[in-house]
Amino acid sequence: MPLAPSKDPQLVLLRHGETEWSRSGQHTGRTDIPLTEAGEGHARTAGRALADLSFAAVYTSPLDRARRTADLAGFPGAVVDEDLAEWDYGPVDGRTSAEVGEILGHEFQIFDDGVRVLPPDPAHADGRSGELLDDVAVRARRFVERADATLQDGGNVLAVAHGHLLRVLATAWLGVDPSYGARLELGTAAICLLGYGHELRTIEGWNLPPTL
Repeated sequence: MPLAPSKDPQLVLLRHGETEWSRSGQHTGRTDIPLTEAGEGHARTAGRALADLSFAAVYTSPLDRARRTADLAGFPGAVVDEDLAEWDYGPVDGRTSAEVGEILGHEFQIFDDGVRVLPPDPAHADGRSGELLDDVAVRARRFVERADATLQDGGNVLAVAHGHLLRVLATAWLGVDPSYGARLELGTAAICLLGYGHELRTIEGWNLPPTL
């Protein structure tokens, strides 16, 4: 069932469809993993859920899995925005939380521990040290302010991106600490609706499945 248009403008978020690494729980930052067949199907389904909404602007992460999701969802002309790229996980890239926790000797929580808890490793993210959470939050805030200009003009905005980036983006929208993103679970191809209520930025829908 398509989402019903809102009387007020919304910032709509769409996470990319399933990949092999999202299915296995491996952190997938700048390593570009293609969508699975199921992930492509979910992206098409998400597009049908968004079919009744009109967008003044559509943006996508530069990574192929997000761009492919945008295409399959019916937005082949989405503008690539570098600020929507996933968190650069550095040495955590390609590892599950359980694997990182085993190395550390305690449970790994990415929003608390960050990704620089492990030394740079050429086998992961080409040896990059990865981004701090605050770095990701800066990018998210930049995008939010650009999107808000369109929203203030009365148009909806769609952003197609990644799990952790979109969770941080939601905290930027709300003006809360980015670590709050740990509380915002987000499934593959899920849709989120950010809007306004009582002159405040609000979350109007979160982690809505593509099969609405």
